[in-house]
Amino acid sequence: MQIVSATSAFPKHYYRQEQLADALQEYWGDRLEKPDVFRRLHKNVGVEGRFLSLPIEVYPKLRGWGEANDHWIRVATELGQCAISRGLTSAGLDVRDIGALFFTSVTGISSPSIDARLINRMGLSPNVRRIPMFGLGCVAGAAGIARAADYVRAYPDQVAVILAVELCSLTLQREDMSMANLISAGLFGDGAAAVVVAGSERGLSGPKILDTRSVFYPETEEMMGWEVSEKGFRIVLSSDVPNLIHRQLGADVDKFLADLGHVREDVGSWVLHTGGPKVLQATAAALGLENGQLAASWECLRRVGNLSPASVLVVLEDVMKKRRPEPGTLGILAAMGPGFCSELVALEW
Repeated sequence: MQIVSATSAFPKHYYRQEQLADALQEYWGDRLEKPDVFRRLHKNVGVEGRFLSLPIEVYPKLRGWGEANDHWIRVATELGQCAISRGLTSAGLDVRDIGALFFTSVTGISSPSIDARLINRMGLSPNVRRIPMFGLGCVAGAAGIARAADYVRAYPDQVAVILAVELCSLTLQREDMSMANLISAGLFGDGAAAVVVAGSERGLSGPKILDTRSVFYPETEEMMGWEVSEKGFRIVLSSDVPNLIHRQLGADVDKFLADLGHVREDVGSWVLHTGGPKVLQATAAALGLENGQLAASWECLRRVGNLSPASVLVVLEDVMKKRRPEPGTLGILAAMGPGFCSELVALEW
């Protein structure tokens, strides 16, 4: 099982963090009781700029969740097509080669789902297997690779594509002045990423998927997710997430590696979800990482913010194109998200 390509796509509207902070401060107006705290939060999230689905001046004019979701359908379809097309071109494949399409997003809803719209728009095989996934959030990029690996293990002559699209700006809540919403407004961006996974009989090159591991943490469902109302998605984000990562991730990775006959010191490449500064710091502490071992994650956070499930796929793209390890290097790809849970993927480069 090989990962043969990882490619991203972004909207055309890019704004530096200072521009976004100015616009949000005007958007919230007098509701923002402590503008200085808000500015400090935006400065400390480690993000230089983010892509938005719409021109920045359009957001105050949105009339509700329905209109925002209509934009989500349109932009998600456009970005999804772009990301998949780039991935197939990079892999030397045609749209008719896709045997299974996994689609994940938590920032909008559609029925038929975006994967169905892409079959029509791109001319995919009418026999393609569709697996739309909702609710996994930040963990879905890694989970999608794991489920695609399951698929091509069962069908080694097949190709599977994982597509993650998150348009976080379209979930912005005007009435929500909670700390979680203020932080997320400064951290999350819009974008898409696609990964192509091929079975062993396809004869394609790329990092080999050795194994995968899912870990669920009981009684943690209130730590992260959405509260859904007639106004859309309201962010739930516990300040205890970094603590949970610090407590759990190291032992989970060690057990996973032990089952593969390895120890943590054998790992030469780490492809990890960007989260935010506190999440990355907790991850580094839990895994004992230093000397730039999370440089790709920090760099992607700086450039485009947190893209939820697409983030780890964008980090994977960065590593494959700019930081590719030596052949035979053992790698770990991982993400955590609502549930609360983690997904681990062992790679051989």
